Amino acid sequence: MTDVRKRHTVAIVGAGAAGALTAVQLCETATRRRTPLDVVLIDAAPEAGRGTAYATRDPRHRLNVPAGNMSAYPDDPGHFTRWLCRHGEPEVTGADYATRYRYGAYLADTLGQAIVRAHGTVAVRRLRTRAEGCTGTPGGRVELSLADGGHLTADAAVLATGPAAATSAWAPPALRASARFVGTPWAPGALDGALAGAPDGARDGSDDVLLVGTGLTAVDLALTLDRPGRTLHALSRNGLLPQPHALGPAAVMPAPQDLHDTSLGRLRRAVYRHLSRSVRTHGDWRPGLDSLRPHTTRLWRSLTPEEREDFLAREGALWNTHRHRMSPATAEHVSRARTARRLQVHTGTVVRVTGADGAGLAVELSGGRTLHVGWVVDCTGPGRGLDDPLWRGLFASGAAVPGPLGMGAATRDGRLLDARGGAGLPLFTLGAPRRGELWETTAMPEIRVQAVELAQQLLAPLAPRRRTTRRPVDGHGLALTTHAEAAAAYRGGLDRVLKVRSGAPQGFARAVALDPGFALGHAALALLGHECGAAVDVPRALADAQRCARERADTRERSFVDVVTRRITGDDGDEALVRHLRTYPADALALAAAVPTIAFSGVSDLHDDDALGLLELTSPAYDGHWFHTSLLAFLRQEEGRLHEAGELAHRALAVEPASGHAVHALAHVHYESGAHEAGRDWLDRWVSGRGRGAVHRAHFSWHIALHELALDDPAAVRRRWFAQLAPGRVSGMRALVDSGSLLWRARLSDSWWGELPAADVLESVELEVLERPATAFTALHVAVARTAAGDLPALRRLRDHALGADQVQREVVAPLCEALAALVEERFVEAARGLDALLPVLRSVGGSAAQREVVEETLLYALVAAGRSDAARRLLDARLDRKPAPRDRRLLAGLSG
Repeated sequence: MTDVRKRHTVAIVGAGAAGALTAVQLCETATRRRTPLDVVLIDAAPEAGRGTAYATRDPRHRLNVPAGNMSAYPDDPGHFTRWLCRHGEPEVTGADYATRYRYGAYLADTLGQAIVRAHGTVAVRRLRTRAEGCTGTPGGRVELSLADGGHLTADAAVLATGPAAATSAWAPPALRASARFVGTPWAPGALDGALAGAPDGARDGSDDVLLVGTGLTAVDLALTLDRPGRTLHALSRNGLLPQPHALGPAAVMPAPQDLHDTSLGRLRRAVYRHLSRSVRTHGDWRPGLDSLRPHTTRLWRSLTPEEREDFLAREGALWNTHRHRMSPATAEHVSRARTARRLQVHTGTVVRVTGADGAGLAVELSGGRTLHVGWVVDCTGPGRGLDDPLWRGLFASGAAVPGPLGMGAATRDGRLLDARGGAGLPLFTLGAPRRGELWETTAMPEIRVQAVELAQQLLAPLAPRRRTTRRPVDGHGLALTTHAEAAAAYRGGLDRVLKVRSGAPQGFARAVALDPGFALGHAALALLGHECGAAVDVPRALADAQRCARERADTRERSFVDVVTRRITGDDGDEALVRHLRTYPADALALAAAVPTIAFSGVSDLHDDDALGLLELTSPAYDGHWFHTSLLAFLRQEEGRLHEAGELAHRALAVEPASGHAVHALAHVHYESGAHEAGRDWLDRWVSGRGRGAVHRAHFSWHIALHELALDDPAAVRRRWFAQLAPGRVSGMRALVDSGSLLWRARLSDSWWGELPAADVLESVELEVLERPATAFTALHVAVARTAAGDLPALRRLRDHALGADQVQREVVAPLCEALAALVEERFVEAARGLDALLPVLRSVGGSAAQREVVEETLLYALVAAGRSDAARRLLDARLDRKPAPRDRRLLAGLSG
């Protein structure tokens, strides 16, 4: 009988950072591809993800890389920072240095989440033991021998064993045999004796500690062992401590041009010139050194073995101490300890040790000095070779060979090379064991990329054959690269977007839960999160969309993912969206995003003619569909063709009474035509009936309140605000855009007495939205709400953000903040001048005329306060010519009197 294996098994030896990230990528990639897979993690540690590096509980042990560079995902750099914000550190930024233990928790949680999401496709189990041997099987698989006596057969194995353990070969035999020598300082309980120290009052050096090594391990242990009355000695051949990171963001500097096809001598001169240029230009060598990082592997590979040895001998220590730096807080602690002489750094080696059996040790150094200490700790870090039983067995059998210069193991794209120089057993590795091949390979930015590449390499042979079955379609006939059940969920989400009904994000989320490899579903979620304030992890959804589009999507879907990417990153998103619609006019979600309506701010520089051109372009694809008719109704009212807009809206509602776009267009028709009583009553009935499921129900309530404000009925405005628009009933973007702007407009027209609850509105909005709004439309409403709260510092922060954001924020929002700040400070003439100058360009922020009208009303207030009654009257006359309103007549009468 033939043994048919239906599932592929990958064993991962080591569950530290490298092993955990490999498991994460295998889980997520296999799930996207719908590839059944078994993953077995083999590690004796109590928790996956921590390894040695991130198991320390000492809060003084911090990452030596800012949080913004420590994401588990190379295509989602903010993932770790967002995780910290969600787990008790809401103020953290990408420039902060988290604790190592916290990072271990992040890796463990990321792995756990990946395992949960992969359930049903990928089965993950852990074996709490060690792998001590590996042999091939006749079928081309591998068999791992485990320390507990068991065996595991797998189709492939990833050896994520991390850096090699220190050998302590430098230590004299008498020292290695001493109970006062700590050879593995990160082992549980290894430092207990040194932490306990000598009896109080000891002055014979028996409480002092010698750290052999001056790298990052020595720095961490110095933080742990430092205390008053104790002297820590740190010894190395070069006496160099790691350099500190800069306190602020480092400047960005391009790499030098002369780094190609060069000998070590020429390369050395080019790099030193480059670093000198960095110091002259930026006052700091760090930008110059950091610019070399993308080129380091290529440069290392270009050197001959002799040149590599020369580099290690002459520049190895300099490179390591400048490339692998301390966090600023760690550097400050070290500096204080050195200033107080509690930490003393020595250059040399250990020559002889006496007193190994007594209460203290006399350590003679190569320079002739003798140190009297109670403990000696090996901080020399990993050696060149891999020296645990698993690797020794592989080297002995020829299944693996040492890497260049005896560093790590020889690999090709992560696969182990055997003694014949080819790929023998299906064995792979990443991280530290590839050091001889890559040189820089132990930091998270390198390991996470290698984990992605390994997952793709391991799963490539398992890719299912493409079947020519008919694909499901969306509601407008466009094919979807997914299965029928996920397509149905996507259609449900899309239908709710087009109707402006609640539940669209849930529909798209269900689609990607049913098919995690469905690019369009992830892109739709990212779009709703970015532009509509849906509760979506936008960077994560976008990264998922991009990954899925690379693996499984058609041309239209990839184009849409590119559109969403560009809109989120601000990279030519509007033009990309218009190009996409010209090619795929039936893409309803793209059309909804392009035309400024209640749901989306639209293309920022799309004028009425351009928007109508888009609708004309796409019209044949919809053939009078109610959604397309609803959008046309909205644009017609924006043109001022109110009668035609009303007819179009009623036509759409006759086909689909729940069409939020048609209702929204009709609401604007009523408001802009001055039919305030009829508009209030009609919309109130709809909101209480078919509008109950509207996703932007608060916005329709805002429209009703605008009618009540225009009717000069402040009591009704207050009742509606507290009943339908107050925080608690509304939150997030809708509270900002609708509740906040209504409060300010009520205050401007003397329709709100007493304290303005603007602070309550701001508290209901995420801090990220308030401090770093992604769009000009959002930023405008943040500025209004901050003005209503009288928060000058926040207005100035918003101005600074706008100056570094997209063009519309720079040219409109930043000067708006200046004008509103002048208003808060009662510099009314200056405020009026600034606001008046913005009216001609205000359209570029997106949104509707009724929404942007808040700026005009603020200008009216500033004009009156500045004593410019004539200008205020002209403004009111023009408004009353457009649409009658009792409130405006009252204001005009007050000016005339």
